[in-house]
Amino acid sequence: MANTAQARKRARQNVVRNKHNSSLRSMMRTAIKRVYQALEAGDKTKANEIFPKTASIIDRVADKNVIHKNKAARLKSRIAAAIKAAA
Repeated sequence: MANTAQARKRARQNVVRNKHNSSLRSMMRTAIKRVYQALEAGDKTKANEIFPKTASIIDRVADKNVIHKNKAARLKSRIAAAIKAAA
């Protein structure tokens, strides 16, 4: 357990931040899954519609340092490649 007032406050802040970051990460993962589900269903037009929103969410999460900017770029690149490769 934290011994100082500062450490106790930091522990409280970390709980709130962890909850917030988990929410953002979950939102991002759900957006990514929607694109891949559209591709698996063979609906390339729907995947193309969803992709800009998904890219925006990924960028937003990266700007808040929940994920690294290079990971964001990699995720967007892979999604774009998957959409392009869809028949």
